[in-house]
Amino acid sequence: MTALRPDLAAIAAAVPAGARVLDIGCGDGALLAHLRETKGVEGRGIDVASANVAACVARGLSVVQGDADTDLGDYPDDAFDMAILSDTLQAMRAPAMVLGQLLRIGRRGVVSFPNFGHWRVRRALLLGGRMPVTPSLPVSWHETANIHLCTIDDFRALAADLGFAIESATFLSDGAGRGAAFANLLADQAVFVLRRR
Repeated sequence: MTALRPDLAAIAAAVPAGARVLDIGCGDGALLAHLRETKGVEGRGIDVASANVAACVARGLSVVQGDADTDLGDYPDDAFDMAILSDTLQAMRAPAMVLGQLLRIGRRGVVSFPNFGHWRVRRALLLGGRMPVTPSLPVSWHETANIHLCTIDDFRALAADLGFAIESATFLSDGAGRGAAFANLLADQAVFVLRRR
């Protein structure tokens, strides 16, 4: 089995065995396949790219092609134990609406995203005056799917505004976990587990 990227490994650690899971923006299905094989989850996925859907189907996964910005309303309330949004929030046209759908569809939600408050991002903007290219943001600004950039503190504020409780948070930097202190400055990526209040 191929090793998961660090944020997917942190997400997998938060998913209980046997859970019903919806992976929104599931990509090539690496996380769903891992969860099926290691935790016996009942997994479903949705992804906008037909090539990703084909890769998932080739793995024997139940995935449909769809757009999280428009198609999540088709899922019933509490249809899943967990709804996952990995490295996708920043590419959504309506992030707050997608988060609302995430926690309507799932009893708990797991969200990972690149932290635009990381010190390398700040340094690139301060010293170079240009959008950064970093390990977690590996392409130039004009080639990225990212349209809503946020920091860890921005995400915490949005979760509070939406009335969601943060059950746990994992902060990653160069693949290693970081504590909450100074996470907005030191973490490349964040993984939050959310629930409704």
